[in-house]
Amino acid sequence: MSQVYADRRVRLRDRVAAAGSAAALVSRPANVRYLAGGAPPGAVLLVGPEPGADLLIRPLAAEGEPLDGRLDEALRQQQLPLGGGDAAVAAAELARRCGADGLAVEEHDLTVARHRSLAAAAPGLRLADLACAVEQLRVVKDEDEIGCLRIAAEIADQALGELLESILVGRTERHLALELERRLVDHGADGAAFPTSVATGPHSGRRGHRPTDRRVEEGDFLSVCLGADYHGYRCEIGRTFVIGTAPADWQIELYELVFAAQRAGRESLVPGAGYRDVDRAARQILDAAGHAETAVPLTGHGVGLEIHEDPQLSPSAMGKLDACVPVTVEPGVHLPGRGGVRIDDTLVVRQEADGGPELLTITTKELLAL
Repeated sequence: MSQVYADRRVRLRDRVAAAGSAAALVSRPANVRYLAGGAPPGAVLLVGPEPGADLLIRPLAAEGEPLDGRLDEALRQQQLPLGGGDAAVAAAELARRCGADGLAVEEHDLTVARHRSLAAAAPGLRLADLACAVEQLRVVKDEDEIGCLRIAAEIADQALGELLESILVGRTERHLALELERRLVDHGADGAAFPTSVATGPHSGRRGHRPTDRRVEEGDFLSVCLGADYHGYRCEIGRTFVIGTAPADWQIELYELVFAAQRAGRESLVPGAGYRDVDRAARQILDAAGHAETAVPLTGHGVGLEIHEDPQLSPSAMGKLDACVPVTVEPGVHLPGRGGVRIDDTLVVRQEADGGPELLTITTKELLAL
C-alpha cells in the first residue's frame, strides 16, 4: 500500500506545482488519511517539492489513543513534543525554513484564526488556496477502495436483513436504531457510517430523521437508513417497509412512484452522464406526479472516506460522471402528517462493457409487509 499512497501524493504534488506553489499543507483528516494511510488526531501532512520531502507532523499521542487508519510506513513522521502547539503551524514554519516561497493550504478546512497563525508563524511565505484538490483526487476510487465499500455494503445488508426478521411492533425508533448499529459492529464494521435513521408513521420518508421514542404501530410506513464504516470507507442503504398484513392503496402508489424514480436514477449512472442529468432522471418522475415540493433536495452523492463526498447529484451540480465513482441514489417523498418513502442504494459507476452500474447494497426493494 505504500506505493499507492506515494502515487496519490505524486498526483497532488503535480497539481500544486502547476498552480505555482512549492509545497502543500493538508489538514483535513479524511484527506490526510487518503494521502498517508492514516490520520492521527491533530496530524497534518506536508507535501514537499520532492517525494522524499513529504512529512506527517503529529502531536504527541496519548497512550492507547486509537489511530484512524494505518499509516504509510515509508512516510517520514515528526512528532511534536508535549504542548508543542499546532501541527499546521509547525509545518508552515518548516516549509519556510526549507526555502519554500509558497505553501498551498486547505482554506476550506482552516478557521480564520488558524490561517492567521500560519501567516504569522512563517512571514514571507506566500499562502495560496489548495481548494478541494485532494477531494477531487478522491472522487474516482481504485479497486481496493471499492472492495472496502463492497464489504461495508455487505455488512449493512446483513444488519438490515436481521432486523427485518425480528418483531418490530411496539419498539421505538431509537431502540431499533441502536440495535442496527450494534449489529453493524457484530458483523465486522468499525462502526456506523453515520447516525442511523429509523422513522415510523408520520416521520417516515424524512431525510436525516433523528430517531425518537415513537413506537412502531400497525399500518405504519417504516423507513430505515443506515451505513457501515469498514476500514474507513462508508456506504449507505435506505429502505421503506409497511408494518402489518397489507399496505394501504396510497402506500402502494407512493412506493411504486419512488421506486420508479430510484430505478431511473440508477439506470442513468453511466460514464459521461452529467451529475444534474442523473438528478433530473429521478426528479422528473416525482415532479410529474405532483411531488416537486415534497421530494428530497438531491438525488444522491458520492461516498468513500466520508459519507458525503463529491459528486453531488443535484439540480445545480456541474460535471460528469467517471467510471469507478461510487454514489448513492436516494430519492424520496415525505407527505407531512402521513409519512413517506425513501429508497437508497450505493452503486459504483461502471462502463457498459463492464456490466453497467454495480449495485453494492442488495437488500430487496420489494414493498414488504412486516
